[in-house]
Amino acid sequence: MTFLGALPPDLPAAIFIVLHVRPDIPSQLPAILNRAGQIPVAHAVDSEPIRRSRVYVAPPGMQTYVNGSRIGVRRGPHENLHRPAIDPLFRTAAHHYGSRVVGIILSGAMGDGAAGLQAVKRGGGIAIVQDPDDATFPSMPETAMAAIQPDFCVPVAQLAPIVLDLVGEDATADLRSEIALETKEEAALPDEAKRSSVGAPRR
Repeated sequence: MTFLGALPPDLPAAIFIVLHVRPDIPSQLPAILNRAGQIPVAHAVDSEPIRRSRVYVAPPGMQTYVNGSRIGVRRGPHENLHRPAIDPLFRTAAHHYGSRVVGIILSGAMGDGAAGLQAVKRGGGIAIVQDPDDATFPSMPETAMAAIQPDFCVPVAQLAPIVLDLVGEDATADLRSEIALETKEEAALPDEAKRSSVGAPRR
């Protein structure tokens, strides 16, 4: 809420949020976040086009993927004991958007997101981790920091200015071909995961 509340309504980027929630209880997170800021927030919908100045929340019991210019929402496998999980979202975003991705790990338990943040870094993107001293549950930030050297480690109150600066910059290196998709649910095309995993060029 602190982060979204500090962002302008014309943010030139799309934001994806994964929160570990139970699959059998409706999530009120979009409604809560709509009251917190000026950017429209809604649950992600399968095959929906990705638009700037929008916030997409992973629905309960489903994995959310970036499939090129569209969103994939499917009942993919659990990762790190979670569905939704952070790693599939980060991995597919890095695969398709490379250096244009900013991955952020906030407060949370266990280590979901650490491997995905590694993929973001390998793809040339930016990794941000909440300062563990600022986190209610420091395990996820600490695990991410043990896996990679983040570009920024800051309290949540300092996130918005950093993200605004980053989305206003031109992306540089693009290493998308190095980021493999790992499940058939992640692929926009039926054979994309197989081709990506062996390093074949994307069509």
